[in-house]
Amino acid sequence: MRVITLLFLTLFISCKMEKSNQTTITIDASKKIHTMQGGMGASWHALSKEIPLENEKYKYPIREIAPRGSAYGGNPPVSDTVVWNQIKSHAAWLGLNFIRVELDQRMYEPERDRFDWDNEEMQALYLILDWCQANGADVFLQQMWGHIEWNSIPGVHPLLSAPANLDDFANGIATLLEYLTNQKGYTCIKYFCMTNEPPGGNWGYWWDYGDAKGSINDAWKRLKEEFDARGIAIPISGPDWTSMPPFDESKLSFAPHLGSFDIHSYDGVTPEGEANLKRWADWSHAQNKPFFMTEYGNMSLGYGDDHPGQKSFEAALSNASDVIRALRAGVDGVNRWSFTNRGDLDGQWQLIQTFNRETKSYLKEVVPEKEAYYGFGIISRFLSKYSSTVEVSVNQPDSVVMIVALLSPKGELTVFMLNPSEQILNLNLEIKSLPDKQLNIYQVTKETVNQPGITLNSIGEFDSNSNKQLNLPPRSITTISSYALRNENKGVIIH
Repeated sequence: MRVITLLFLTLFISCKMEKSNQTTITIDASKKIHTMQGGMGASWHALSKEIPLENEKYKYPIREIAPRGSAYGGNPPVSDTVVWNQIKSHAAWLGLNFIRVELDQRMYEPERDRFDWDNEEMQALYLILDWCQANGADVFLQQMWGHIEWNSIPGVHPLLSAPANLDDFANGIATLLEYLTNQKGYTCIKYFCMTNEPPGGNWGYWWDYGDAKGSINDAWKRLKEEFDARGIAIPISGPDWTSMPPFDESKLSFAPHLGSFDIHSYDGVTPEGEANLKRWADWSHAQNKPFFMTEYGNMSLGYGDDHPGQKSFEAALSNASDVIRALRAGVDGVNRWSFTNRGDLDGQWQLIQTFNRETKSYLKEVVPEKEAYYGFGIISRFLSKYSSTVEVSVNQPDSVVMIVALLSPKGELTVFMLNPSEQILNLNLEIKSLPDKQLNIYQVTKETVNQPGITLNSIGEFDSNSNKQLNLPPRSITTISSYALRNENKGVIIH
């Protein structure tokens, strides 16, 4: 009798422990937390022209061998319509709906008041904007730098110089936007940022005064005045600082001149980083302005000439963690660096292969960088712009499972889950307030994305009214969605 009692107690305790250790996730689709004012995409450069640095001419030279990085030149010549159509097909498959499109002032105003709307790089810009316009993607238009001698500070390399004359600077940008919106008819341009990663965050480079004096705050003010005078309603975004700059309101005196705020992250978004993003987002939203993470990546996985770490599945897991944390923090849009990228200068950041690094020539067939492409696409394909995060309850820490759930404008639910561990995760998923929906399961691991003929189709379905037992493989990304996307379908832009 005593043996039976001890056996019963052992089984009872074992069951209690097993129950308490079970991963349980409850999602209430009726409880919205924050509605995004953007979506998810990847940077898409229009820059391609080779320009000698001529560092010997300047007291303040460029300090890097390849300062523009290898996203510059990532697109083939505009005359190669076959390859461009392939690139556009990949953009559609990924469902890119919030795209940071990059240019510099040299492209459109090589000399003061002499505008060039027809050169190769401007034609590339139009191809990108045409795709965005036709597919409903929102454009965050980014001027990376000036790169013009005529408005550079004496002694400072034009690639990194602050503008010498703010009136000329503001006039050039305003003329560009008037041309793109009034003459070309683009309505997809939703935000404009005047410079890439200026000083002010944890690192900054592209706004140098040399021996002169000045403040970037004056440039934001002057640009806003020019926009207002010309009736340009596109919000100016900034500060575009990197990498994960701490929120400090005392440094943001320029805020009244901006219509949105954005920063970058290249260290992987940690729990502290997520809290910092939330401080930025809460402050921005209190002013009725959106907050974006317009570049993200993880430098610890490799940065340098020809380094493949950024296209690895390890990078995809890190990036998925960054996206989940950003969405939970209330970020309105996320943009990965980058969509097209030569991969031969500062690491292989590309989602698709457009360039042969050995022969330094453009490929005739564009193919995915499988680990990066599918690790990104399993999220981007199912994330409608203007989605709302909804309430999630989970009884385990992020080290066990990371999760965020979103409801699209038309009521489609998507749940992103990351198992960061080396163990299989068994969990119970309960969905509340989402009646009569079929939910589809999509999943990727390093092994599955490297299979020959990989396709991203549902591996199972279940009814939203019933609880679901799920197994998440080690080091995997899982999407549960009421979108029933087959591999041949385009990704969701807005629905």
